[in-house]
Amino acid sequence: MARDEAWAVVPAAGSGTRMGGGPDAPAKQFRTLGGQPVLVRSLEALAAAPEVRGAVVVVAAHEVARVHQRLASSPAAAFVRAVVAGGDTRQASVARGVAAVPASVPVVIVHDAVRPFVRPADVSAVVRAVVEHGAAALAVPVADTLRQSDGKTFGATVPREALWRMQTPQGARREDLAGALAQADRDGWAGTDEVAVLQRAGAAVALVPGDERNLKLTRPADWALAEALWAVR
Repeated sequence: MARDEAWAVVPAAGSGTRMGGGPDAPAKQFRTLGGQPVLVRSLEALAAAPEVRGAVVVVAAHEVARVHQRLASSPAAAFVRAVVAGGDTRQASVARGVAAVPASVPVVIVHDAVRPFVRPADVSAVVRAVVEHGAAALAVPVADTLRQSDGKTFGATVPREALWRMQTPQGARREDLAGALAQADRDGWAGTDEVAVLQRAGAAVALVPGDERNLKLTRPADWALAEALWAVR
């Protein structure tokens, strides 16, 4: 197996309450974008990176059978190797996804199910950086002025020159990511993303410059932007 062969873990167990749309609206990862669910669009983008040979999709336990059936008839069918039940947190879900990746796969990347606009070239760049450095993640520099606030008035300006907004994919050598997640679980510690988990375990994570269009669909305004971007992709 090549050193740069990778599988993707795609956590898709969120309820998407911030996206709105009412109690009967589908979760954001299952909303239709250009005729396919957002999840499928994200999987298609990952599959277009030649180093990424398969994906494990992690969903809520009660959704496993339905999502497996839906993906089996989608354009991502051959790329998805497993659909597994997630845990109580995103970190626990990622750990279950990594556990479903064969030990022979050298690199695992984790990508949000609701980032359908990631560029395959950027996915490849993350995999190559993992091979070279052991761990890597996409990020974009902060462009806006940042200020502290008590919620009523502005306080001090925060220098932005060394600040970056994290994106996905984020990845590492399989055994390193699995070990870092297991260590965090033993300690009862939760991070906000895979970079935090890896750093806590002592890993140095390489920065791979990303693209502003790799947005995470979280709020209603993001959905309007996604539909506009898809039309001119």
